[in-house]
Amino acid sequence: MKREGSPARSFVLLLGVVSLFGDMTYEGGWSIVGPYMATLGASAAIVGIASGFGELVGYVVRLGSGITVDRTRGYWPIAIFGYVVNVLSVPALALAGSWPVATALVVAERFGKGVRVPPRDAMLASAASRVGAGWAFGVHEAMDQTGALLGPLAVALILFIGGTYQVAFAALAVPALASLGVLGLARRRFPHPERTGEEQRGAVTDRRGFVLYTLFASLTVAGFAHFSIISYHITVQKILSEPLVPLFFAIATGVSAVAALAAGLAFDRVGLASVLVVPVVTAIVPFLVFGDSPIALAAGMVLWGIVLGAQESTVRAAVAHLVAPGARATAYGIFNTAYGVAWFLGSAALGVAYDRSIPAVIAISVGTQALALAAAVPVFASRGRARARR
Repeated sequence: MKREGSPARSFVLLLGVVSLFGDMTYEGGWSIVGPYMATLGASAAIVGIASGFGELVGYVVRLGSGITVDRTRGYWPIAIFGYVVNVLSVPALALAGSWPVATALVVAERFGKGVRVPPRDAMLASAASRVGAGWAFGVHEAMDQTGALLGPLAVALILFIGGTYQVAFAALAVPALASLGVLGLARRRFPHPERTGEEQRGAVTDRRGFVLYTLFASLTVAGFAHFSIISYHITVQKILSEPLVPLFFAIATGVSAVAALAAGLAFDRVGLASVLVVPVVTAIVPFLVFGDSPIALAAGMVLWGIVLGAQESTVRAAVAHLVAPGARATAYGIFNTAYGVAWFLGSAALGVAYDRSIPAVIAISVGTQALALAAAVPVFASRGRARARR
């Protein structure tokens, strides 16, 4: 069995390396996009609109990408196109001479990521049928978050030794090209990624279960506070000195990498029910991160990292258990679009609530998690009945 799973494992690891270098590139870039655009004359409103619109585009485009992949079976062409636009838009920012050009590149980077996510997740899901969905998505997310940690640290080092923003963006061409190089290697070694797994014949999509599960995941992330809101609270309330804010974020990112792998292993042992931990932990986070204690904040950021790791690994992996192989790219497109829109709307609601009162933020977060659990009950009940019949 181990021998049979080795090609699938190799494929998962190769995609993990692609994501590691890819995340180094765009997370490193995102760590300085705001101040860089300010030097180009952009206002705070422009920076906020550019980043928010870019995120929205990046999630909405996933629906079209997923449908196209399932209709054409063009896993590699679509994934490669998305990766090229995604990672090369970042070092191109070094050449942006004005904020409109920088804005266009920021949106292009998110567009590229949106295009390549559905085919990548569908390919991962295929390999996961042989090695375990939790392991596949958990390992991938762990490597992804490792890159997300290394990228900003590399940029910080460049700026610390006297480099400019332009030099930092240009330096990110190195991991960008490395990501594309490993992607090319994966393409040559596995020209038919849909064959890396061992799918069950006659598998059918559980449409009702998929819809309810998508609602569950969307509600959990809608009440999950974005770090930008948390860092705003930390700074305004003077809980930490400004240099410590990115350090806390780096720690949380490191925790998420470990949590992704642990959550993946738990998913393969316990099954779909393991994701029920996500809304429970998410509901605890705001009580800790929106207080005035550094110790409580540290504990809250650890839990925040655990939720992030689970959201990006097992929450995604579960889709493969609800959808037949031939419809997975479309399913991931729908899932990710709903997920992204929910996070966008939830973050906006939490931001508005924060301006009113912190208890309002906590109420929204806890309320969405309670609704998420309610949406999940029919899904897990039907899966339990199906196992009983078998």
